Amino acid sequence: MSRQASAFIGIGSNLNNPEIQVLHAIDAIESAGQIEVEVRSSLYVSAPVGGIEQPDYVNAVCKIKTTLEPLQILHVLMNIETDMGRIRNKPRNYPREIDLDLLMYDKVEMSEPDLELPHPRMHERRFVLEPLVEIDRSLQIPGHGCVTWLLSRCLNQKVIKIGKG
Repeated sequence: MSRQASAFIGIGSNLNNPEIQVLHAIDAIESAGQIEVEVRSSLYVSAPVGGIEQPDYVNAVCKIKTTLEPLQILHVLMNIETDMGRIRNKPRNYPREIDLDLLMYDKVEMSEPDLELPHPRMHERRFVLEPLVEIDRSLQIPGHGCVTWLLSRCLNQKVIKIGKG
């Protein structure tokens, strides 16, 4: 039997009823097989980071238990994004129906062409840290520190809690 791992997934949307898109993505993650959503954060609204003028994002984070390996989870997430209408050949930070990021997988640190763990910018993004603190305020991001401390360093970024996911 494969070992059970904990992982965190970041979820965001800013097109086609973003709140519904985020909730649908969480349901799709849980329905994917070999993944159990243990807890999910509230929903948060945040301004887009970089890129073109676009609507605000709705974001959430979920903590999962899984027997899948990191690259297997990445492929599951990419398939969910495709099923939900995400088009991959657009520039970075472009508006999208759904964006699913594997943020952390246990305490694994890895750098592959398709996947870097922990996610390379999560420690400086309030829209990721705020829901992570809600789920596990003592969580340590390898190489960066405790999410609570990291959140205190980016409170100038506007993020608004809008309700439980």
